[in-house]
Amino acid sequence: MASAVELLPKEYGYVVLAVVLYTFLNFCMAAKVGRARKRYKVPYPTMYASESENKDAKVFNCVQRGHQNSLEMMPMLFVLLMLGGLKHPCISAALGFLFTFTRYFYFKGYATGDPINRLAIGYICHSYFRIVVCRREKWRKYGFLAIFGLIGCTISFGVSLLLRG
Repeated sequence: MASAVELLPKEYGYVVLAVVLYTFLNFCMAAKVGRARKRYKVPYPTMYASESENKDAKVFNCVQRGHQNSLEMMPMLFVLLMLGGLKHPCISAALGFLFTFTRYFYFKGYATGDPINRLAIGYICHSYFRIVVCRREKWRKYGFLAIFGLIGCTISFGVSLLLRG
C-alpha cells in the first residue's frame, strides 16, 4: 500500500513551498509590527493605536493593518492552494507565488503610513515620442487574479472528483 505522500504528484512540492514562503512572509510582517510597536511606543495588548494618545498612531496602524489583512487572507489562500494544487500543482504554486509577491508589496506600501501606497509597488515609465510618462503601477489586481485563479483550480479539482467513474 502506497503512502499518501507517494500518491501526490511530484510537482505538489511547489505548492508546499508556496505555503512555506507565505508563512515566512507572515513572520517578516510580524517582526515589522513588533519593531513598530517599540518605535511608536504602542504596548501589548493594544491592537491599534489611538490618534488622540499617540502622534504616530496612523503609521503604526498602517503597519498593523497591513499585517492583519495578510493574516485574514492566509486561511483562504492555504485551502485554495492545497486543494487546487492536488489537480493543478504547477499552476496553483505559480499563483501562490504571485499572491505572495503582491502581498509583500502590499505590506511594504501600507507600512509607509500612507494607506494608498498599499496598492502600488513603484513607478513604471514609458516613453512616448521622447516624452517620458511615469505612473504608479498597481499590483493589487494581480493578487486578486491569483486568488480567482486558485478558486478556478479548486473548482476544477472538485468537479473532477464528482465526475470520476
